[in-house]
Amino acid sequence: MKQLLEKHFGKAWLALVFAFLYMPLVFMIVFSFNSTRQDARFTGFSLRWYEALTRDNRIVEGFWLSLKVATITGLLSAVLATFAAFVLVRYRRFLGRTIFSGMVNAPLVMPEVIIGLSLLLLAVGVQNLFGWPQRGMLTIIVGHTLLGMAYGMVVIQSRLLEMDRSIEEAAMDLGARPHQVFFLITLPNIFQALLAAFLLAFTLSFDDVVIAEFLSGPGVNTLPQVIFGYARRGINPTIYAAATLLIVTVTIVIVSYAVWVARSTRRREREIAAALKS
Repeated sequence: MKQLLEKHFGKAWLALVFAFLYMPLVFMIVFSFNSTRQDARFTGFSLRWYEALTRDNRIVEGFWLSLKVATITGLLSAVLATFAAFVLVRYRRFLGRTIFSGMVNAPLVMPEVIIGLSLLLLAVGVQNLFGWPQRGMLTIIVGHTLLGMAYGMVVIQSRLLEMDRSIEEAAMDLGARPHQVFFLITLPNIFQALLAAFLLAFTLSFDDVVIAEFLSGPGVNTLPQVIFGYARRGINPTIYAAATLLIVTVTIVIVSYAVWVARSTRRREREIAAALKS
C-alpha cells in the first residue's frame, strides 16, 4: 500500500496542480458556449455569444490592436534583448556594466503598476515638451517593449552562455569578419532563443492590461482592456467568448513554437548521427 501511494502520489499531486490552474479556464470556455446569460448553469450549446462578439466593434478593434502591438513588441523586444544579452555575455568588463545589467533586469522584479506609472509620467513630460507622441498605440508598444526586452534577454543570454565560442573563433581564423561571424554563425545558433524571446514578449504584450491602461489614449484600447472594462460592469457571456479567443490565440502561438522546436531538434539529431556515421 505504501509503495502504491509513493508511486502515484506525484502523479496525483501534479493532476491537482493542473486542475487548480486550468479548471477556471475550462469553465469559462464551456460557458462561452452557453445558450443563456446564466453563469451558474449550462442551459445548452450555442454560438450566440461568438456572433455577438463579431458585432461588437470595440472588441474587434481591440483584438486587431492587440495583435499589432504584440507583433511589433515581440520584434523590438527580440532585437533589443539580443543587443543587451550580447553586451553582457561577450563584454565582461566595461564602465557601468553593473548599472547596465541592473537596469536591464529591473523590469523583471518591478511591479507593472510602477512601470506603467513611471512611463505615463515620462510620456506626459515628453508630450508637454515636444508636443509628441500622443498616448496611444506607440506609447503602449514602448511600455510593452521595456517589459518584453527584459524577459527576452534572460532567454537569449542563457543561450549565448551555452554556445561554443570555438566555432566563431574558427570562422574568424578562416577570414570571416565580425559581422559575417555574427550573421552566419552566431545568429543561426541562437535563433531558437530569439524565437522564444519573440513569443514570450508577444504573449506578455497580448495579455497585458496594467501597462496598457496607463499608456493608452482616448479611443485606443487593447483587447484585455476592453474585456476588463466589460467585466467591471457585470457578467456578460460575450466576455467569455472574447477571453476564449484570447486563450486560443496564445495557445496556438505557443504550441506552434513547441512543435517547431521539437522538429528542429529531431532534425539536428539526425544530422549529427549521420555525420558521426560518415
